[in-house]
Amino acid sequence: MSDLVLTERDGGVLVVTLNRPEVRNALNPALMDELSAVLRAADADRDVRAIVLTGAGPVFCAGLDLKAFTAGGDFTGLVWFFREGVATPVVAALNGPALAGGFELLLACDLVVAAEGAELGLAEVKRGLFAAGGGTTLSGRVPMAVALEMGLTGDPVTAARAREVGLVNRVVPADRVRAEALALAARIAANGPLGVAMTKRLMRERRWADPEEIGQVFGSADAAEGARAFAERRPPVWKGE
Repeated sequence: MSDLVLTERDGGVLVVTLNRPEVRNALNPALMDELSAVLRAADADRDVRAIVLTGAGPVFCAGLDLKAFTAGGDFTGLVWFFREGVATPVVAALNGPALAGGFELLLACDLVVAAEGAELGLAEVKRGLFAAGGGTTLSGRVPMAVALEMGLTGDPVTAARAREVGLVNRVVPADRVRAEALALAARIAANGPLGVAMTKRLMRERRWADPEEIGQVFGSADAAEGARAFAERRPPVWKGE
């Protein structure tokens, strides 16, 4: 691993930082591959109950590194994350603009805390491209008219507008973004991991649980622990099983 992606543990939360501030955290193949490896490892770690994804410097992510793109290379390292995501909840901490591929990275996250001055947008059409990393799924997150305006004009929206249309959960001063995102992630991490993972999966897929899925969670040791802890008026000790 290089220093393109920085990680830091805070209890059950893993903070993951894109670390190419000199190019506004633009996504080149090396960064995408390293971020992919970090996310896969975090999702496999039972002690990581939530992830906070942010960027170094004043920008979350400016999207695809166009210089690297013109030079060629494999830019598919994060396709699986854009399409499938991870079971572990991910909170995006937008310390600054999230544009093009950076906006698509946001869409792969579950919750978003944004700085007041952050701008969000799909600028691909301005470069003769389209948002192939999942940006075209935006209409599943916001009203169609809003999605089409963002996608077809390529113009960004403010963090306040993004919250207004339901794309962002919190808008706070820039110096509070990390703390707010960590607090939100910690609230998730305090809950039963099996129940959290199943809730995320079913909400993402917009469907009811099947009998097997219900049995997996309701018949788990964590479910029994949750009931005991409630009766005994103490914090539960989750084992993820």
